[in-house]
Amino acid sequence: MLKAINMLYLQQKDFFLIKTFEILKNNPLFQKIGSGDFQYMLQCLSAKNACYKKDDFILFSGDSVNAVGLILSGEIKIIIEDINGNSAIISKLSAPEMFGEVFACAGISRSPVTVQAAQDTEILFLNYKKIITSCSSACVFHAQLIENMLALIAKKNLMLNQKIEILSKRTTREKLQSYFDFQRGAAKKFIIPYNREELARYLCVDRSAMSSELRKMSEDGLIKFQKNKFEILD
Repeated sequence: MLKAINMLYLQQKDFFLIKTFEILKNNPLFQKIGSGDFQYMLQCLSAKNACYKKDDFILFSGDSVNAVGLILSGEIKIIIEDINGNSAIISKLSAPEMFGEVFACAGISRSPVTVQAAQDTEILFLNYKKIITSCSSACVFHAQLIENMLALIAKKNLMLNQKIEILSKRTTREKLQSYFDFQRGAAKKFIIPYNREELARYLCVDRSAMSSELRKMSEDGLIKFQKNKFEILD
């Protein structure tokens, strides 16, 4: 009986490792890290997974943080709040994206943001101090992991600069146009990750005023849209 239980446990463990690697192999943090090193890496980084229901809070602003989170399934919202209780969505992330890595490199011990599940979500947590420092075992993958983390931080910095540029625009229309330009790239048609309320919070504008401006932009022949699907018109 005990042997059967142990075998079942090992099978479940192997399934979890295979499933997790298949999801996370496309995350830039694991670039050039093979499946053979994956199990040892998770052990080295004290990996733990947790599940959350939609609207559950994963992290509150001010909470102590000692791990980065990798999304295995579902979607999360990163929210920033001011002293008056007003909130704005910084970003929405889904599998296999990661959050908390900026804290890792900046040495921030308490979270400046709130993280909330936008859907039922499963997250793998990794000890961030073990990510950014070489371990005593001299794991062969660790140098690559640190290099990948630095590249990720640089990319996040570019995204932050984009948001600063969007929010620096004076009018709601200018903010919308700037946001659409970043979202669409060279494409005419694109899908945004936010509903109307979330988009207004992301742009730090009034929802009603933003909805009115979207209608005006449509009437002016600038855009076509249906829910979160948009098209830029010539």
